[in-house]
Amino acid sequence: MITIKIVDDHKLVVESLSKLINESGIAQVTDVYYDIQSCRKGLIEDLPDILLLDIGLPDGDGVEFCGELAKRYPALKIIMLTTYKEFSIAKRALHNGAMGYILKNSESEELLAGITMVNNGEQFLCEEIDILLKKKRHEEVAYFTNREREVLKYISEGLTSKEIGARIFRDEETVRVNRRNLLLKIVAKNTAEAVKKGIEMKLI
Repeated sequence: MITIKIVDDHKLVVESLSKLINESGIAQVTDVYYDIQSCRKGLIEDLPDILLLDIGLPDGDGVEFCGELAKRYPALKIIMLTTYKEFSIAKRALHNGAMGYILKNSESEELLAGITMVNNGEQFLCEEIDILLKKKRHEEVAYFTNREREVLKYISEGLTSKEIGARIFRDEETVRVNRRNLLLKIVAKNTAEAVKKGIEMKLI
């Protein structure tokens, strides 16, 4: 039986995944975590065969955390399970050691197939991501929405999330999501670096 741990801050997603996996007959969920910090502590005590890891976590970037875990636990197989389907993010996750990349809207059969293949030491990409990576194999520039470009412009002007929200008629939480997406896409550790890269990429 394949042992699995899940890191995702959405409890309903965790419950649904756990039920699907536990009833599959091929794997068993041995623990769940809702943030990076608790996962980091839990893995010290017990390593599963596979870690299902979300990207947008409350206390950090799951892709960066994947890189940390790949170095610390080389035997641990990591599958990114996320809503992010951007080329640059998927590419960075695989570069950081993820053996699988599956979207949360994928069919349950696809998830179980991914778990089996990754457990056997093979890389697995859900169909949508596989097509995306093949199509953009030689592309290096991520696609940025007009809203993300607008938010980056206001960030470069020193506005806070609340102030940006007032400018674009969105609530503060929505702006925070936009900021987080920007950092992931532009591969920046903070807003200062995002602004610098944004200027270099002519996004501002």
